[in-house]
Amino acid sequence: MTNFESYRALALQVTCHAVNQTSDASGGLRLRHQGRSLIENSINRLAQQIAASIAFIGFDCRLIVLPEYFLTGFPMGDSLGGWAEKACIEMAGAEYEALGKIAQKHKIFLAGNAYEVDPNFPGLYFQTCFILDPSGSIILRYRRLNSLFAPTPHDVWDKYLDCYGLEGVFPVAKTEIGNLAALASEEILYPEVARCLAMRGAEIFVHSTSEVYNKNLTPKDAAKITRAVENMAYVVSANTAGIANIAIPIASADGGSKIIDHRGIVLAETGAGESMAAFAEIDLAALRRDRRRPGLNNLLARQRFELYAESYQQSHFYPANTMLEGEVDRKHFLQTQQATIERLAKLGII
Repeated sequence: MTNFESYRALALQVTCHAVNQTSDASGGLRLRHQGRSLIENSINRLAQQIAASIAFIGFDCRLIVLPEYFLTGFPMGDSLGGWAEKACIEMAGAEYEALGKIAQKHKIFLAGNAYEVDPNFPGLYFQTCFILDPSGSIILRYRRLNSLFAPTPHDVWDKYLDCYGLEGVFPVAKTEIGNLAALASEEILYPEVARCLAMRGAEIFVHSTSEVYNKNLTPKDAAKITRAVENMAYVVSANTAGIANIAIPIASADGGSKIIDHRGIVLAETGAGESMAAFAEIDLAALRRDRRRPGLNNLLARQRFELYAESYQQSHFYPANTMLEGEVDRKHFLQTQQATIERLAKLGII
């Protein structure tokens, strides 16, 4: 296995073609077929865009990151079961096989984000960040931990730990292009997620997102720089180029894909629209030199996690295990958040 001290990475900004409007009175297999047909079209379109992007950037492009839920869009009014049938892929399904063939053909690591069902948790789905290696195999599967409207491992925490353990909650893939970890969309705003991954050696955060782009500094953009600096890690952040086929205006989440180095310097950034302009060099050797150099700027080596552990252990905000007892409807998420707000207000915390 060749280890790469430097190579190119690409945050590929592409349009998400949503499956929300697929519907059929009979539901079931026909509804599933409609959704799968749109997903297949998206994968075929991506295969062409990835091939053309690599031809332009160069064959030292070893890492490509795709946007959040790039195959389907997000649920809008669908029940949990309805969205699972319409849009969620299986852990060893045809979609991963097709994406794996793209990774294999171009000898790249391919990262993205999709809604996924898990046979261990019938009736639920998870928003999953994945990384495929150049053999086409899935080497990392991270399930989003903070979501307002989707199930997360924390909602079935005890059972999830039994199935996958804590290392399955915070996975890091140690590869020839560096130690890779994934963050999902707004989780860039949650420093603890990136920190737990950095504790396990993460050097490059692949960040699949679908967010509002603005020429002014947004909270998410500020957080991307912050996560890079405080963890001394690269952030490769791929946004959508709009979401088509839903009622929300297409360009509401469009633009600003970027690559940030471990010093917080934005190396490449794109504007709005479909684009492969956000590509840059990943200099692993420089990152590792800085991580091993004593001094004021080595924030990672200066962390004193024991100072904070007890405060986290004593604090209880959003509750765990709220979806262990069977199916819930979408009102569950807002009701749980409202109850949390009321409890914290009574305690005088907020």
